[in-house]
Amino acid sequence: MSVPSDLPFADDTPAALPLYAVSPAGLAALRDSLPEVARRYLDATGFAAKPQQLCLLPGEVGLAGAVLGLGDSAAGADTPPWAFGDLAFRLPEGTVWRLIPGPGDRDEYDPGRAVLGFALGAYRFSAFKSPPRPPARLVPPAGTEAAREAAAAVIMARDLVNMPANHLGPAELADAVSALGKDFGASVEIIVDDALAAGYPAVAAVGRGAARAPRVATLRWAGGGAAPDAKLIALCGKGVCFDSGGYDLKPSSAMLRMKKDMGGAAVVMAAARMIMAADLPVRLVLRVGCVENSVSGHAMRPLDVLATRKGLSVEVGNTDAEGRLVLADLLAAACEENPALIIDCATLTGAARAALGPDLPALFSNDQVWAERLIAAGKSCCDPLWQLPLWADYGTWLGSHVADLNNIAGNTHGGAVVAALFLERFVAPDVPWAHIDLYAWNDTTRPGRPEGGEAQAARAIATAIGLGFSGPAAGDQTAGDQKKD
Repeated sequence: MSVPSDLPFADDTPAALPLYAVSPAGLAALRDSLPEVARRYLDATGFAAKPQQLCLLPGEVGLAGAVLGLGDSAAGADTPPWAFGDLAFRLPEGTVWRLIPGPGDRDEYDPGRAVLGFALGAYRFSAFKSPPRPPARLVPPAGTEAAREAAAAVIMARDLVNMPANHLGPAELADAVSALGKDFGASVEIIVDDALAAGYPAVAAVGRGAARAPRVATLRWAGGGAAPDAKLIALCGKGVCFDSGGYDLKPSSAMLRMKKDMGGAAVVMAAARMIMAADLPVRLVLRVGCVENSVSGHAMRPLDVLATRKGLSVEVGNTDAEGRLVLADLLAAACEENPALIIDCATLTGAARAALGPDLPALFSNDQVWAERLIAAGKSCCDPLWQLPLWADYGTWLGSHVADLNNIAGNTHGGAVVAALFLERFVAPDVPWAHIDLYAWNDTTRPGRPEGGEAQAARAIATAIGLGFSGPAAGDQTAGDQKKD
């Protein structure tokens, strides 16, 4: 298992200071276990173990430790990672810390969740601007390796989503898939030019308006214990590195975050990383459609009719509904291999955000067993999903007079549902499939979730696949309108 060295972790050292985390119910026992100087100081400051309350403890020669309050609702095995999510920058710069279990038999928190929250809270995007100060570091307890891998995967995805579009185009995103494959001994194929036009015609059509050529990156991997006929998991990600809307141009305010329109690709890459790091006994194929949706003399136009890999013709009702065109070809290719499960992720619709807000990705599935597994996994690792229906009656709205279907409905209702129904047309009925429509962004900074790119649903996916095929996964050892594609 390979954990990147740039995470905020340190080797064990005698200089590591004790870090206690306690609920109000456990505070008395902790207080009684502390040295007298620390106990008196804790009393004098009125520490009550409220959520996010932090008390630095004095010692004979300076700083002797720290106590973090968990509050009543967050204490125990269900303590969320975010309880530890702001410590890296609240604890003094240059300090190293060691988690100390609470006195007695009471489990105040899960160590893996603490490690995950500490690491995710220490993240700042630093490709072009250094953080104001280095974070404090943590000595991770034994048995939390998978939580560290989950943190590394999320940070990889955050970096990709945060990268400006002039630094991350289709080629660079495909290169990131290649680098991921190299790290885990997977094979990667990059499909471009004539091969792309022949095999992924809708992807090629979306990307033909940009100066930077589109491509599909395909990663293949098998776990060390996977037999040749092991279950095949297919992950598909929308990798639109920038979305202008095409000829149906977005207003300038709607373009401000469109560097994140490849967030679905980043999420499935993070999930793939966790699956490979856990060495699950499965076969994995990851497909990322790497494109830019631009305006030019070569760009697709409203009312164009496009070919797709599945053979269905699609009328372009709106060029800003391009993400579903990219996924259509990826899903069709995935189905040709008869996988045990397909999951696609995309920053697909403003309608999903209008319905559920920024923190709850919308889940659609043709298989209720897998839908419930994903939801349960999300709850178990604090990476939530919310299921919305594949309401078949709305599928008639995708009708076209000149093609097999249109890429949008003729109204503004149920945009997230309509987009999912469009994708369902490219999925074989007997293949379990889940579609996750997500935001991939934090609008504000909260503990463990700094403003910027976010790998929503990645840990839920890895956890569900691990539980569905071989037991706990790396992801939880810590346990507008339809046209806005």
